[in-house]
Amino acid sequence: MTPLPLTTLVLGGARSGKSVHAEALLDGRPALYLATGQALDGEMAERIDRHRRRRGPTWSTLEEPLELAETLERVARPDRPVLVDCLTLWLSNLMQAGRDVERALGQLCEILAEPAGPVVLVSNEVGLGLVPDNRLAREFRDHQGRVNQRVAAICRKVVFVAAGLPLVLKED
Repeated sequence: MTPLPLTTLVLGGARSGKSVHAEALLDGRPALYLATGQALDGEMAERIDRHRRRRGPTWSTLEEPLELAETLERVARPDRPVLVDCLTLWLSNLMQAGRDVERALGQLCEILAEPAGPVVLVSNEVGLGLVPDNRLAREFRDHQGRVNQRVAAICRKVVFVAAGLPLVLKED
């Protein structure tokens, strides 16, 4: 097996193949899937179910929609990588809950600076399209851009996925 960098960020647009690529990076290792999505409606429940079926029974799954930094600090360990899918849903959850996004991001970055084991994070690149027509959507897009920039600055490897094709942006 190829050794994993301590931290990897996989970016891409919706349905770009970023989650599949992130899972493939783990190369069959036993891993913990740290899910931030919540099944708040039938469509999201179906998406979550599709992801679970694709991963199969060898994956352990832990759902944590808000306390990502604290959970990573608790579960990261050298012998089992953690796949966080995804930072975009985590951000959405934070904003819906009225949480301080900058504070939560600072806590996450602090943990990612020296995690106890390998962490692969998935996030959407949402800044390549049209400027949203409402304040909330613009705030979300702006926060997402800052999340991606700060996490990418810390991660040892950053990959952008488009049309299922990975492009390595950074590799320390």
